[in-house]
Amino acid sequence: MLYIIPTPIGNLQDITLRALEILKTVDLILAEDTRTSSKLLNHYQITKQLTAYHQHNEHQVVQHLVNQMTGGRKMALITDAGTPAISDPGFLLVRACIKEGIRVECLPGSTAFVPALVNSGLPAHRFCFEGFLPIKKGRQTMFKKLALEERTMIFYESPMRLVKTLADFIEYLGPERQCSVSRELSKIYEENIRGTLQEVHDHFNEKGVKGEIVIVIEGAG
Repeated sequence: MLYIIPTPIGNLQDITLRALEILKTVDLILAEDTRTSSKLLNHYQITKQLTAYHQHNEHQVVQHLVNQMTGGRKMALITDAGTPAISDPGFLLVRACIKEGIRVECLPGSTAFVPALVNSGLPAHRFCFEGFLPIKKGRQTMFKKLALEERTMIFYESPMRLVKTLADFIEYLGPERQCSVSRELSKIYEENIRGTLQEVHDHFNEKGVKGEIVIVIEGAG
């Protein structure tokens, strides 16, 4: 049995009672960063075996974990924040479990792009989630494709690359395209900046950027 458990993207209270109950009953918790996850588990007094499962070791350990679950162990997969497999490790393990006939259950819960989309004020009935953009190879090609996308677009970005990425969007989509940048969602310093690409770019270019970032951009007219 494998449970996929969403964890809070900031505020530790944003976790379901069911998620806490499962985390207390599984045999093993797989965590992207055991140090980060320990803060959450300690907060709720959960003392279960914790082991690292991240993008640097998932290919090496996935079969070993599947073998343990086939032998009867119940596991829960969590990431540092949000829902596993959404721009985070998880896909390989879920696919392997399904292939071996192991039951997989994903709980509903936190993911950063949903609140960012809803509070952007942009159309939310049709959208595409692109996650992180290519840093080098394929980046220019991706921007050319995105310029034609008619649905609302959602991206994750690091604070150090936000201003450059907004500048790239201005180049390929135009400075007047509407967008919203959400920063530190559910945390004390949550910020949602809305306006044209040019206005939002200028805002962050002047003040600097910290925290987790979600970009939401209007689709082509």
